[in-house]
Formats: sequence, structure tokens, C-alpha cells
Amino acid sequence: MFEDQLAAVHELLETNSAFKELYDQHTVLRDTITNEGHTMESLSLERKKKEKLLIKDRLASMLRTHTEQSRI
Repeated sequence: MFEDQLAAVHELLETNSAFKELYDQHTVLRDTITNEGHTMESLSLERKKKEKLLIKDRLASMLRTHTEQSRI
């Protein structure tokens, strides 16, 4: 995730607790979907996928803001 912006992600993980919390939630959801998705109810799996996507969108927004502010 965000492979082209690893330096910025690393910086945010160390300096922004909200970003780190969301990143950790995304990681847990990704691992749950990968490891347990085949045994979950379809509705539960879809909810987790949507939640993961929403978190990724929030992370992307935070990363974009950070990158824009770094240029100033």
C-alpha cells in the first residue's frame, strides 16, 4: 500500500498517531480478510472489505495532505 510514497508513510507512522492507528486497523483488516475471508459469511466479508477501503481512502487523504504541506 502506497509503495511509491514509503518515506512519507514511514514519517507519518512515526509522527502522526491518527495515521498510525488507521494504518494498524487497515493491516488487521487486510490480514483478517486474507486469512479468514474464506470462512466468513459473505455479508461480514463485504463489510470488512468496505471498512478496509474506507480506511485506505482516509490514509490516502492524510498522506496527500502531508505531501502537499511538505512542499510548502
